[in-house]
Formats: sequence, C-alpha cells, structure tokens
Amino acid sequence: MLYTEIDSPLGQLLITGRPSATAPGGMALVSLSVPGQKNAPAVQPDWRREPAAFVEAERQLAAYFAGEAKDFELEFDTGGTEFRRKVWDELDAIPFGETTTYGEIARRIGASRAAVRAVGGAVGANPLMILIPCHRVIGADGSLTGYAGGLERKELLLKLEGSLP
Repeated sequence: MLYTEIDSPLGQLLITGRPSATAPGGMALVSLSVPGQKNAPAVQPDWRREPAAFVEAERQLAAYFAGEAKDFELEFDTGGTEFRRKVWDELDAIPFGETTTYGEIARRIGASRAAVRAVGGAVGANPLMILIPCHRVIGADGSLTGYAGGLERKELLLKLEGSLP
C-alpha cells in the first residue's frame, strides 16, 4: 500500500492507493481519511510513503477546495460488498451543490424503506470521503446527521459547495 498525507481545510488528509495502469496519475485510490475519523485506516509498517504517486489526486483536491472543480476524475479501488458499492455509486451520482437523504438513496438502489439503516451503515463505511461525496447525505428532516469525519467538517464541505448558507 502506498500513501501520502496532504494539508487541507479539513486538516491533514491521509490518502492510500495501489498502482494502476489505467488510473489518472497511475494510482487507484483506496482510502481518504481525516484525523479522528471513525474507522479510518492507520499507516502500517509495511506501507510506503510515496507523495509523487498522489500528485494528480492532490491537484484535484486542491482545485476542489479552491472552488475550481466540482468533480473528481480519479480511479477508486474501494472493495466493499455489492450492497455498499451500490450505495457508493449513488453517492457519487449526487451532484455538486445538492443533497439527498438516506431514504432517497435506499429508494434509488431498490432497497426497502427498512433498509435505510443499512444504507446509513454503507454511507458511514465510505472509504473515500470527499471523493465519494457522503457529506451530501442529510437527514429526512434536513438536519446534518452522522459524518465519520465529524459534523463540523460536513458543514464546511456543504458550505463550500453552496448547499448551506
């Protein structure tokens, strides 16, 4: 596993990835996390710090935080169950500047209303926060609910995208 750490308005981001011949910049991203994030990976002794491998991801993230980019053109290697991948695909389809609810995601993937908790679990397990925009999911009543990186970071991202005043 290769990794790097970059500074951002959310704090230091830990990005991990694996080499990929098809990915922009040659790196398929496995995770992106912030300090204190629930279930965030920790650098392991056998991982190799390789900032040069993540130049393209860092460039796109800098453009996003500067308000110059709305989407990411990066390759992901997320793993996960089929259910989680369906949820993450729906997260990726939420347009910049918009929000949706857990119930709406359940509906879009054809899951029952009872599956909303499972959708919430899949959203919370998203390994690529920001890049797969789980911060765009809010409660049915419009409240900012759960975010593995902390609600203050969710609020910052939604304000950056113009979803919150």
